Amino acid sequence: MNSEKKYPGVSDRVKAVVTDSVVLIMFIIGFTYIFSSIEKVPNNAKMYAFLFVFIIYDPLFTSLFGGTIGHMANGLTVRRVKNETKKIALPLAFVRFIIKALLGWISLLTMSSNKKNQALHDLAIDSVVIYKE
Repeated sequence: MNSEKKYPGVSDRVKAVVTDSVVLIMFIIGFTYIFSSIEKVPNNAKMYAFLFVFIIYDPLFTSLFGGTIGHMANGLTVRRVKNETKKIALPLAFVRFIIKALLGWISLLTMSSNKKNQALHDLAIDSVVIYKE
């Protein structure tokens, strides 16, 4: 049995991001369809839909399910470095998301510099992306 664990590389992480981009577009289309079929949509309903799509989706799914739909579709999960059986807490998932959003693709540049292929947003909160078992 090989004790050396393999961690996802940049290409696997990019596949998850692309998948999530498609998912977010589907959410936007879905909300647009729903809102267009209702005569008077309150502005706060539109605001909540916007918040979900662009701010809440990633951290909520990461903390509850161990990753976004993009992660899950590509066989990945986000876990704690010190205990890879545990998901990260919601506050840490928000911090991770904010760093990832601010740095964009730059965050992935550090992945080849560490054994666990952690991006900057992973290093900041002690998370790691692993393959689902």
